[in-house]
Amino acid sequence: MKSVLILGSGMVAGPIIEYLLNKNYGLTVASIDQKRALELLNDHPNGQFVYWDAEDEKGLHDLVPKHDLIVSLLPYKFHVMVAKVCLEYKKHMVTTSYVKPEMQNLYDEAVNKNVLLLNEIGVDPGIDHMSAMRIIDKVHKSGGEIEEFFSITGALPDPKDVDNPLGYKFSWSPKGVILASKNDATYLHKGKEVYVEPQTLFQDIFEVDFPNVGTMDVYPNRNSIDYIDIYGIPEVKTIFRGTFRHQSWCATLDAIKRLNLIETDEHDFTGKTYAEFVKDMARLNGADIKQAIAEKLNIPKDADAIKSIEWLGLLDDKEMNREKDTAFEVTSDLMIEKMWMNDNDRDMVAMQHVFLVKRKDGEKEVIKSRLLDFGDPQGYTSIARTVALPAAVAVDRILQDKIKLAGVYRPVVKEIYEPVMDELESMDIKMVEEFGLPLSENIQK
Repeated sequence: MKSVLILGSGMVAGPIIEYLLNKNYGLTVASIDQKRALELLNDHPNGQFVYWDAEDEKGLHDLVPKHDLIVSLLPYKFHVMVAKVCLEYKKHMVTTSYVKPEMQNLYDEAVNKNVLLLNEIGVDPGIDHMSAMRIIDKVHKSGGEIEEFFSITGALPDPKDVDNPLGYKFSWSPKGVILASKNDATYLHKGKEVYVEPQTLFQDIFEVDFPNVGTMDVYPNRNSIDYIDIYGIPEVKTIFRGTFRHQSWCATLDAIKRLNLIETDEHDFTGKTYAEFVKDMARLNGADIKQAIAEKLNIPKDADAIKSIEWLGLLDDKEMNREKDTAFEVTSDLMIEKMWMNDNDRDMVAMQHVFLVKRKDGEKEVIKSRLLDFGDPQGYTSIARTVALPAAVAVDRILQDKIKLAGVYRPVVKEIYEPVMDELESMDIKMVEEFGLPLSENIQK
């Protein structure tokens, strides 16, 4: 029996544990959360728990040699450490996180040791790569070119379960979602490179109508230009990777950022109320705090963004009970307290690719590919399924020796994306593809 070591037992661990146990692999879950890990293992005879802290590199050296493949579900900062230990013992590794330069630098050693370090095999990154490459390879094989490419994903609450003015609820990594709002972004538009500063990230938005969901806002996601090389589309004139949000989130986060309410510098908030906190961080004057915010941001006093800030409790004359802390922690803690998904809520993952293609005959068409997946309140969230199951399928294929690559990879090669996407479809995680659409179906940005 081949064995898998899973590092971490967090919010996306359940589906991969269940999948691999059902495939009759031996499974060790190494985690600091024994209760959570044992719940996920569910007394399966092939599963075992080992207490392990991610800071314990020596303990990792004891665990890795006993297994055939390692899955790292740890925070991204630990993946390179894990990869180096895997290389030492010539063990394959799978993660769902982005490839960092330090990981890419391990490519030659991985090739020399015939080890596969497979990264970005989740949903975004992951399913987005695989579904995009399936179309890009098809277009190139027919002699066509990709002129424009938009790739947009969002992990969101089901619109039916949205009951707050921000249009969002947390189903995973809350601090990570809020921290991502501090990123900058770069994309290519009509041949021109566009850089978006962190402070204006939520001002560079446009709307997309998504079937069975409605109109959503889109904002840019990190560096899209890197994907020209990753996807092998040097001919592209527009490439934009974005994030879906229900309307009002972007306007509210833009206001929160402009008011300096998610800064990460430490301040002394001893004795401060939330309203005083906002006045201090935003340098507001006047007794009417909502009027002061409206004037500072040049928006109406009854704007949705101000209503959202008020709903969060940031304008309350209530003592925060904080001492030295950061504005980010204060604001994000309020958001987490009020915006966590309820037990009966459904989350969803919405993904859409839009390609403008020039065919071999010179004619142009629009191609669309989209995914809409909902979670099960009595089972797994959509984000857990769509992150974990691509990784689970890849693990199974590697252990069956059906993926024979060595090096540092993303799932952008046919040997990986074709079988993984086929297996995901059997689990009802399916991209709906539409070819030959008129040019009017292209995204107008």
